[in-house]
Amino acid sequence: MTQKILAQKQIFMYNNLMKKISVLLILALLTGLTTQLPTNAGIISNYKARIEQNKILKSTHKEIKDLLLLQDKLANAHDLDSLKKLYSKNYVNSDGFDIDVAFKMIEETWKTYPDISYTTKINNIEFSENYATALVEETAFAAPTETIGDYKTVGELYSKSKCVYHLEKNGQNWQISSERVIDEVSTLKFGEARYINIELNSPKQIGSGKQYTTTLKVDAPKDVTMVGSISKKGISYPTEENEDVYRKISDNTLERVFIANKENINESIAAAVGFTHAENYDESKIRVYLSGLAFIMTRVNVIPENKYIKLEGKNEQNK
Repeated sequence: MTQKILAQKQIFMYNNLMKKISVLLILALLTGLTTQLPTNAGIISNYKARIEQNKILKSTHKEIKDLLLLQDKLANAHDLDSLKKLYSKNYVNSDGFDIDVAFKMIEETWKTYPDISYTTKINNIEFSENYATALVEETAFAAPTETIGDYKTVGELYSKSKCVYHLEKNGQNWQISSERVIDEVSTLKFGEARYINIELNSPKQIGSGKQYTTTLKVDAPKDVTMVGSISKKGISYPTEENEDVYRKISDNTLERVFIANKENINESIAAAVGFTHAENYDESKIRVYLSGLAFIMTRVNVIPENKYIKLEGKNEQNK
């Protein structure tokens, strides 16, 4: 009997102890919840802020993308006035052309190639609060006509460039403030030249006053005689005429060595290729006729010399 009473007392004490522990745990949990409520509220608040920020980022990204696509649409419509409104009045490109010169060149291009059309591929868009950059690839195509020998033929203009647009926010709207062309190649082919692969290889950029080589490669048939030229000039407006010196192209390759200018002007390299065939006119005469013409142009960005770099020890060595 005594053992039963002792056992019951132990059970009672154990139950009371468990109750105390339970109460303590409940109090601790309640206290924990009370102290955690502000933190949870902060988490919810931060989460809502992130959602709102993501909405703003997506909206800004869409605004910039829509502007670039609108530029494409207006350019294809040859709507010069509407296109100009997408650009800042302070616009200047990496060749130093302001908005008036840039749009004068666009207008002249449309007059020369009235059927020219454009396509833009947007590769990347980055932005902060009021400034943005967009890396794009642009292509242009036209089908001009030209007289080759005794025949009028349809040509093919194809231009491809990779460039970076810099944009800034003006009030509620984004505008293009400048652009930098990284790489650009344009070809214009007539007659037989349309079906022949032609490459013009030059460095994409070069230091001021540095020497570089430009190579013209033509995958022409063996029965074709080719003459060609390679020339360079600074990118300026109005455009200067190239001084072409034509040479016979041997082994399908023509090369020239140039020295980059020191006037901080980017350069354009232009090559021209003429394709000729010979056939018997009669028993004593041979007729040579022009079967194709090709023009190809690329750019070389010239890095200006920085005259304000001082290295310790260099000046002493030069003394």
